[in-house]
Amino acid sequence: MREDNPTWISDWRPEDEAFWNATGKTIARRNLIWSIVAEHIGFSVWLIWSIVATKLPQAGFHYSTDELFQLVAVPGLIGALMRFPYTFAVTTFGGRNWTIFSAAILFIPTLSLAYFVSQPETPFWLMLLIASTAGLGGGNFASSMTNISFFFPDRMKGSALGINAAGGNIGVSSVQLLTPMLMSLGVINLFQATPVGGVYLQNAGLMWVLPIAIAVFGAVFFMNNLSSAKSSVKNQLAIVKRKHTWIMAFIYIGTFGSFIGYSAAFPLLIKTQFPTVTIGIAFLGPLVGSLARPLGGWLADKIGGSIITFWNFIAMAAATIGVLYFVGQKDFTGFLTMFLILFVTTGIGNGSTYRMIPSIFREENLFKVRGKGDAARAMALKTASIESGAAVGFIGAVGAVGGYLIPSSFGKSIAATGGPQVALAVFLVFYASCLALTWWFYLRRGPQTEGAASLAEARV
Repeated sequence: MREDNPTWISDWRPEDEAFWNATGKTIARRNLIWSIVAEHIGFSVWLIWSIVATKLPQAGFHYSTDELFQLVAVPGLIGALMRFPYTFAVTTFGGRNWTIFSAAILFIPTLSLAYFVSQPETPFWLMLLIASTAGLGGGNFASSMTNISFFFPDRMKGSALGINAAGGNIGVSSVQLLTPMLMSLGVINLFQATPVGGVYLQNAGLMWVLPIAIAVFGAVFFMNNLSSAKSSVKNQLAIVKRKHTWIMAFIYIGTFGSFIGYSAAFPLLIKTQFPTVTIGIAFLGPLVGSLARPLGGWLADKIGGSIITFWNFIAMAAATIGVLYFVGQKDFTGFLTMFLILFVTTGIGNGSTYRMIPSIFREENLFKVRGKGDAARAMALKTASIESGAAVGFIGAVGAVGGYLIPSSFGKSIAATGGPQVALAVFLVFYASCLALTWWFYLRRGPQTEGAASLAEARV
């Protein structure tokens, strides 16, 4: 790193109001915009197979229903695993630098998909391998959120992270809205693609070539690296020893894991349970969930992340019960209504839980230096910023496992019983456990433990 390199910013003080108003705000917003662009495309690529899998039988691929759900689920698992190295990449290589790389590498899953979906004789194991590369898009979220967490002052992190995440999450809606149209319209023949079984499956990959190029261009010319965000992996790995890292990771499976898992499974779930309904309507779920995410962050900033998260899990449980009832009745209107409500709650929960993370690390670090003076306080805030940035990515990685667990569970449930009810019942029990954890650690009024301030009183 060179101090004279204009892509690196060595003086960054977002908590200094004068600095923020003079220069910080403009730079932070510019980086947020291009972070959203790259993350949006990453999410779109990550969820490509949620649509492609529904069209494979029509194109002559003879895969079972469980195998189709596996094609949808495996990118979720790979995306979750990729988030671990992506989390630490920002503080090692710089946010701008990593955004360039993580966007450019998305050419691999898109171009490989475009080739192999035109080969109906492709064996399942090879198609599963190709689908797994879409998980590269899932890693972008961790690095993007870690990067943006350094740019904004603490009072604005909830809203900034919520907007950044929502911009990325909407990528799920984009791919589920646009892909069915581009695959079915013969007038759209991207790069001279040819139809397979009457469907332009190649378009699902080719449609992202130009947007990926734009994202790389934007990151190169309009983003920055922050010297203050530099930290060794060893220092960041300290978060693994903190109990709140693991508690919040578990809770985040319930919120973001539900969002990405339901998003991935929704089109195929509709196709298997309501065959006469077009999957083109599936984009509504992730759309409302994405739009609700900034609301969750905003409410958490105003009221407290733990309070919003607690009541949100109650709403999630109620919506799950509604889905269970209407899928059993084969009532699509009721099923769709309850699922859309469930998607909204996943979005609100995503925003509120992510707001809790920097607040928890801030309170814990400040408590350790209570009464030790301004210098110690400043160092504690810097440590909290580094740790919360790492925790945001790490927790996001664990939470993304829901992208595999939910579609896989639906596939197993349908294969065993003919319906998704067993899987939904398991999810309901899981939400109850998340509700209990949120209350016990973040809302229950009790004695402080392990040298930490009362997180309930701090309204994290």
